[in-house]
Amino acid sequence: MINQDDWVVMEASRTYYFALASYLFQKHIQVCVENPLVIKRFSQMMLYRAKTDKKDSKMIAEYGMKNDLKLWKLESENNIKLRQLYTRLELINKQIHQNSHQLESYVSSGCLDSFLEKELKKDICYLEKSKVKIEQQMHLLSKAEYGETLAHLESIPGVGPKTAMMMALITDNFKKFDNYKQLIAYIGFSPRIYQSGSSVRGKGHICKMGKAQLRKLLYLCSWSAKYCNKSCKEMYDRLKAKGKPERVIKVAIANKLIKQIFAIGKSNQNYNENICL
Repeated sequence: MINQDDWVVMEASRTYYFALASYLFQKHIQVCVENPLVIKRFSQMMLYRAKTDKKDSKMIAEYGMKNDLKLWKLESENNIKLRQLYTRLELINKQIHQNSHQLESYVSSGCLDSFLEKELKKDICYLEKSKVKIEQQMHLLSKAEYGETLAHLESIPGVGPKTAMMMALITDNFKKFDNYKQLIAYIGFSPRIYQSGSSVRGKGHICKMGKAQLRKLLYLCSWSAKYCNKSCKEMYDRLKAKGKPERVIKVAIANKLIKQIFAIGKSNQNYNENICL
């Protein structure tokens, strides 16, 4: 018997958790939906080896008793639709890349069947059209759900409508994260340092465990921002003078943009270049 003071903890396993989490939320039961990777790391830390449903249930319950839990809330209908469309969009982008790569490899081989070439081009064309339709639908839904926030975000030089929409979506209108560092880590722009003592000093790089499509958008935004965004331009000139590679500068500017986006999203005000962010 579950009481209203009890917590129900579960993994965000694809979409399988959603029906149960929604039902419990509507019954005013406290629900925590945790990232599966967090649960996996907890299991490894506890040195658990067995992998069964019964053992996993006990391990998740133990995780819930030993950690501070974050209350899960049911999102709005528009937000749920946007997330579903975003998931579909990610798959379509992957399929476009796979088909395009396959076509390129066949063409470079110098022996490509004309029928296969037509089929691949037809598939790519269909996927591109489907992508446009989904993006248009996402734009309409996001305007209805985050209209004011999008207007504020698009006031940031270098941030376009698509990036503004995606940032509002993944942050749940900037309610999901407490600070910009959490958002940077979620997207996958956090630096990963490989160093131990005085002898092991590996090359640093970003931790690409987040949203690849959003990282790509922010990469593109960074090149626009280095010309039109005052803070980003100053950062570019400073890092360029130090001899930093373009790739490193690009990541630094993207992180600066995320910091600006988070500040504007939280404050719900337009960008002001005279305020240092």
